[in-house]
Amino acid sequence: MIFWFTGQPGSGKTTLANKLIEVMSSENSKAKIINIDGDDLRSISKNKDYSKAGRIKNISTAISIVRFLANKGYICVISIVAPYRFLRDELKEDFNFLEVYLHTDEIRGREDFFAEDYEKPVDPNTLSLDTGKLNIKECIDEILNVYR
Repeated sequence: MIFWFTGQPGSGKTTLANKLIEVMSSENSKAKIINIDGDDLRSISKNKDYSKAGRIKNISTAISIVRFLANKGYICVISIVAPYRFLRDELKEDFNFLEVYLHTDEIRGREDFFAEDYEKPVDPNTLSLDTGKLNIKECIDEILNVYR
């Protein structure tokens, strides 16, 4: 299973990914769950390029890692901006996949990293959560209701 948290910086991707992993691990201690987070990925790849080409390179790297881990039986939780729909859609055909689009009108201090060309999901199966109106527990409950 793949959970892909997408949305602008500061929308809650990392926070909710970490909480989802915590909840799922507490329910099944033997589950193999891993988070591929944008900040971690940029640290590993040393790619600090926020241009379109730099973002595509980071997202493509994440997709390759997720393909490998998902095929090894891991539940993968991706938490990266991923502004380009065609890249997010790349995994949907091959894996059990839940796209979670996070958004808020709140300013949370990451405006410098906004993707001006962010393409909002159009897939009717995408779960859309306003993290300015829902708290962490409510968001996780929504995700688990779709997952289960």
